[in-house]
Amino acid sequence: MAILVTGGAGFIGSNFVLDWLSLSDETVINLDKLTYAGNVRNLDSLREDARHVFVHGDIADRKVLEELLVTHPIRAIVHFAAESHVDRSILEADAFIQTNVVGTFNLLEAARRHYDALDDKRREAFRFLHISTDEVYGSLTQDALPFSETSPYAPNNPYSASKAASDHLVRAYHHTHGLPVLTTNCSNNYGPYQFPEKLIPLVIHHALTGKTLPIYGDGKQIRDWLYVGDHCTAIRHVLADGRVGETYNVGGWNEKTNVEVVHTLCAILDTLRPRSDGRTYRDQIVHIKDRPGHDRRYAISASKIERELRWKPQESFESGMRKTVQWYLDNQAWVSGVIDGSYRAWISGQYGHQA
Repeated sequence: MAILVTGGAGFIGSNFVLDWLSLSDETVINLDKLTYAGNVRNLDSLREDARHVFVHGDIADRKVLEELLVTHPIRAIVHFAAESHVDRSILEADAFIQTNVVGTFNLLEAARRHYDALDDKRREAFRFLHISTDEVYGSLTQDALPFSETSPYAPNNPYSASKAASDHLVRAYHHTHGLPVLTTNCSNNYGPYQFPEKLIPLVIHHALTGKTLPIYGDGKQIRDWLYVGDHCTAIRHVLADGRVGETYNVGGWNEKTNVEVVHTLCAILDTLRPRSDGRTYRDQIVHIKDRPGHDRRYAISASKIERELRWKPQESFESGMRKTVQWYLDNQAWVSGVIDGSYRAWISGQYGHQA
């Protein structure tokens, strides 16, 4: 048997594929469109591994999806593929609607047809696991309880609205068509292979290259931070033992303001890679104009997944951040390839002009 992973060359998706194949011999069919944030070089260690089958394609292309589901013995779909950067969604939302909404719809349609054609034993085992975000719940006040699986949806930007729409489609396909779905809503992930438009890799890169460290507004926006390796473990637990039709919130129990995150990064870098002039990296911090509709606080209660599936994060904020900084320090060639765009030339050479 095999699992189909969509978006498996992205940040969380590639970490999941690497994690999965380190623990299982089950084949991964990895479908990725290779947009700017998809980097198949993340998976270089699997280039000679027959268990990993990479397919360059789009989840909005139903013909590609149907061919994959006919060709391979897919027993589960793990759906990561998404446009995910809030700033980009504010500037141009089209791609977010096309991938997150239309793409998820096409994937659900293909999965439904695949599921309906299975025999009873394989139907019983089949799962469709949809990876979503805590941003669908909107923003919390300072003293509010963390989001739970029953929190009302209140998305505040085009990205979170498109993910909310995809969540609703997944729910609808379960209740209308009986598709055995699972949904996870995770908090802010960090760790290896994250595209450097996101806060943590951006700060690390800017610090090391002597650039300013930009913080939106007063920097007191609060997020719950989850190490990507812990997230991958949670996904495996949900796929194996989650109750069909249920949602599981996956959080790190680490609420930090953006300023705290940047200060922590600076302190770790001061230790691991001190500035040549002896000053602290905190001297590079600047506050810039806040972005429109910037949610003030996200917080996730991961009580349900801990109670039902016995999962909880293994990394503390401090240990996960130190691992992350060390990875970026040890993998500056990967960072350079992303920053200067040379990884795109390599991908284009491998997968054609559409990459």
